[in-house]
Amino acid sequence: MAEDWLDVAPTREIAPEERRIVPLDDVDVLVLNVEGHYYALEDMCSHDRFPLSDGEVEGEVITCALHGAKFCIRSGEALCAPAYAPVHVFPVRVENGMVQIRDDRWD
Repeated sequence: MAEDWLDVAPTREIAPEERRIVPLDDVDVLVLNVEGHYYALEDMCSHDRFPLSDGEVEGEVITCALHGAKFCIRSGEALCAPAYAPVHVFPVRVENGMVQIRDDRWD
């Protein structure tokens, strides 16, 4: 896929500790601002297909609100049962004050 970046929102609209859901083709992407750093990951727990956006974020870990599976928001790695498969993380950048993501699943 080409290097196409999708505008999410101006940085001022995603304040620290806030989140935004962005539809991207066949998935929803959860964009997080954690202490001024932006992360983007698939908004679906790999264990039971429940939205991660309903979960709590602590540091670089998001916990699925349904069964308590934990994922690293930086790498997508499943950190504990009941999830064993990772979730996809998307490249995210800030360009001219705009938070952007890119779909790299088929690169």
